[in-house]
Amino acid sequence: MSAVRRALPWIGVGALVVLMAIAVVGFGGGGGADTPAGRGTGIPEQDASLVAAGEPLYQASCAECHGADLRGTAIGPSHLSIVYEPNHHGDAAFALAISNGVRQHHWPFGDMAPVPGLSERDVEAVIAFVREQQRINGFEPYPPSP
Repeated sequence: MSAVRRALPWIGVGALVVLMAIAVVGFGGGGGADTPAGRGTGIPEQDASLVAAGEPLYQASCAECHGADLRGTAIGPSHLSIVYEPNHHGDAAFALAISNGVRQHHWPFGDMAPVPGLSERDVEAVIAFVREQQRINGFEPYPPSP
């Protein structure tokens, strides 16, 4: 039996192990809040300096409507809703909503006005703060429970 023939079963096992590893990483296997894919959200840990800069900006510019804890208010939705997970509303959608406002499309709160006075870096920091909170807290179902 040739060396290649003897190695074929092991090559198959190795390929299977590689495919399983890719699947686990790609689909957020594990992923507690203290891991890069916290709470199974698939959201990586955000840059700590951006998160720290984003929290006071969020509190000053967003919390009135979206809640200090990101869980929404009577006038704005929760940013912890599954509607705001990155594959549905990516960072670019957040940036556009902050800069330009957005028409009502998921919630009965009315249109969102643009948020004045934030630089591009400020917007990036707000988004990092929101994503880090989503990573830590996970997502709430949509529509929300009464």
